Amino acid sequence: MTAHDPAGLHLEEAGREGPLVLCLHGIGSSSAAFAPQTEALAAGHRVVAWDAPGYGRSADPDGGLTLDDYADTAAAVIRARGAEAHVVGVSWGGVIALRLATRHPDLVASLTVADSTPGSGTSPEKAAAMRARVPELESLGPRAFAEKRGPRLVSEDAPPELVRRVVDTMADAVRPPGYASAAESMARTDLRGELAHVTAPTLVLCGEKDRITGPDASQVLAGGLHRTAYVIVKDAGHLANQEQPEHFNAWLLSHLHIVTDTPTTKG
Repeated sequence: MTAHDPAGLHLEEAGREGPLVLCLHGIGSSSAAFAPQTEALAAGHRVVAWDAPGYGRSADPDGGLTLDDYADTAAAVIRARGAEAHVVGVSWGGVIALRLATRHPDLVASLTVADSTPGSGTSPEKAAAMRARVPELESLGPRAFAEKRGPRLVSEDAPPELVRRVVDTMADAVRPPGYASAAESMARTDLRGELAHVTAPTLVLCGEKDRITGPDASQVLAGGLHRTAYVIVKDAGHLANQEQPEHFNAWLLSHLHIVTDTPTTKG
């Protein structure tokens, strides 16, 4: 943490030298989701992963937050470190990352957007389904909510220990104030009209077996962006970065090497 980081925001940090990488988790997760990436990147990068406002160890927001609010909070984290960042966003985190890139292009050196979507505002049905998650969380509580939703975030072939880790991460991360803001930010968002304004080079990844947003949504993102590469991660579900971390990290490190001209592996 620095003295200029947003108050109440919990950040996990690793690595002391090299390009800055900011990791933004999905709507049912926390900074813990990026443990495989932190380990792979820390030798040559400064890695920061947040618990979004109202998630994990971050304080609950005083009121509802919009997608712009999340993007501006992420921008403040980058500014506090005095450098532009390579932003990695998974699912909802990818939506935030794309809005960050259009609102604060000077702070975003590159994007990696994984298993993401243009937002749930692309149809009334998707928006309604996203909003319906909030009363479900309030009714079930975090643990039962996670037990119900978590297993679908990985492929049907995922090992039981990964399923358990995903469920535990969600149960520890979500609570109604933060989740409600996140869900509403997604329900109100349709990024399709602003993708062409993203100037940062972008890597779009999607798990081959993603049952949540699916390859079609990632193809919409890749098709709307000007400077982009699109990769399918084999044998991975929605949380490709956790289910196939070696493949995911190889693509991420390759992308960072291309956009920063830094080595992909330790010396």
